[in-house]
Order: sequence, then structure tokens, then C-alpha cells
Amino acid sequence: MFVDREVDPTRHLLLFKTRHLVMSSPEIASLSWGHMKVKGCSASYKDCKVWPGGSRAWDWRETGTNHYPGVQPADLDEILRKGVQTLVIGRGMNEALQVPPSTLEYVKKQGVDIRVFQTEHAVKEYNALVGQGAKVGGVFHSTC
Repeated sequence: MFVDREVDPTRHLLLFKTRHLVMSSPEIASLSWGHMKVKGCSASYKDCKVWPGGSRAWDWRETGTNHYPGVQPADLDEILRKGVQTLVIGRGMNEALQVPPSTLEYVKKQGVDIRVFQTEHAVKEYNALVGQGAKVGGVFHSTC
């Protein structure tokens, strides 16, 4: 949220107007094996997290994630805190990254729709939602 300040010349009062700044989710500009680009971001990623207004590298070491047991709730908390309505997970080009049922349930309990696909399909789904103006976030694995 940001605030505009205006002076009312008839009353000499400072008026404040509040407006909600609505951030859109960034489009994923390109995907190839081991490489992802997010529109508006100069960095490239191997694995990435995206949310309304931002993106960053998804470093599995932060939460101890590995292909099995797979994506952990801790991998998703940062994105869920951004107020997304839909979360898209890309499991890798060969779908080696697992998504345990406990992680799916965790996201659903937050009231967030979750969609899990092979990464190329996940990126298409994510970008389609971005194009519709949805409040969407995602995590994407760009290799195996």
C-alpha cells in the first residue's frame, strides 16, 4: 500500500488517500534444461520461486529438499505468505522431483489451489494464469 498526499486549498488540510498497490506475478520468459528466465529479472535461475511482484533462486539446501521425499512445506511458505490464490509446482523435465501428499494437504489447508505438473507444462499453466491476472506463485525445477 502507498499513500498520496494532497493539500485541500479550501481547508488547508493535508489529505491522505490510500491506494492498494496490486503486484502482478512475473511471466516466465524462457525455460530450457537447467536454465530459467523470469520477465523483468536480469538473473537466470536453475530452479526458481515466483510470486506476485518477485522471483528468486530456489535453493534446495535452505530446507534440505531433495528429489525424494520432494517439495516440503518450508519450500512454499515464502510464496504462500505473499497471498497467492494458486500455487503451481514444476516437478522437473523428467518429473523426478516428488511432491508428497502431506505437502499438498498443507497448501490446501492454507486455502490455496495447488497444481502440479512436469515443468514445461507447469510453466505454461503458470503463464496462462499470469495472463488472466491471477494471483499466482510457483516453484519450478528445471532439470531432471
